[in-house]
Amino acid sequence: MGSRTYGNWLLIRGFLVNGDPKPSVENIKKHLRIYPLAEAANPPETKFINISGKAVNTIHANSAEFYEEVNAIIQEEPTDALDPELTGQLAAIGIQKGKPFQPDERMRKILEEAAAIGSATARVLMFSPPRNKEYFYYSGSNWFMPFPGGSYEFLDNGARTLDDRSSFFYGATGITPAMAIEMVGVGSQYAASAQDAQGEYLDGSKNYKLRLPANVPVKDFWSVVVYDPQTRSMLQTDNPFPSLNSARGVKQNADGSADIYFGPKAPKGKEGNWIQTVPGKGWFVILRLYGPLEPWFDKSWRPGEIELVK
Repeated sequence: MGSRTYGNWLLIRGFLVNGDPKPSVENIKKHLRIYPLAEAANPPETKFINISGKAVNTIHANSAEFYEEVNAIIQEEPTDALDPELTGQLAAIGIQKGKPFQPDERMRKILEEAAAIGSATARVLMFSPPRNKEYFYYSGSNWFMPFPGGSYEFLDNGARTLDDRSSFFYGATGITPAMAIEMVGVGSQYAASAQDAQGEYLDGSKNYKLRLPANVPVKDFWSVVVYDPQTRSMLQTDNPFPSLNSARGVKQNADGSADIYFGPKAPKGKEGNWIQTVPGKGWFVILRLYGPLEPWFDKSWRPGEIELVK
């Protein structure tokens, strides 16, 4: 299938091998080739740029500047890149291909307010989930899912569930059917939480503990990653990758369970099972299961809630 846009974005995941990303990187460089179809007979060498460890701002503006970003895309891409319904809405506020976007003072004030309200609405939809019981994995739990109803297209009897879609794309960028389809032992499953067991939002100044019961239902491995609710990227801490995963070793309790600790400083003797947080900042966590097994889908296994440690 051809692309309707000039610019494209492709996400490829490579797994760790004995805790090391190098084999996956080498495998991708060896087998991935990207080039225009017109050059298929003599494809040029694919250039790879390593941005690991680099600071990259991926946050869209929360001001009227957001609409400048949208206008840049409209001017860059073909006219039919978006459907007429959406392009019509953009034209109504002065964004139209081939024409200058020059909002006057009155319109800029309106756009400034709209951007702030839109950002706040999306934030609420993600971190204070909609009134959809399917949003939560378990009754009385704060673990929520990215795809209520199991549709990566966010469809319910042919209707687009707009709140669910806004919630997902406020926190994430890419999407694929494999993220929503329940396939035992294949792909991945995700659960997120932004609140502790008492329903309070997670505070980077405080200490918490999460217990993962024994026999986490994965064929490959599991990971726990801490994110910044403002940027929705990994929290910026002294550790460039504020996360833990079973592929790199997590100390287990005698019964096979594992306790994960969160806080500004590591509890004594628990450094290997600790993820740093930042005082004065909130945070949220995503639990990922790679190669999820049946106990995840039938809910006979479930993660503990995030408990405040006093």
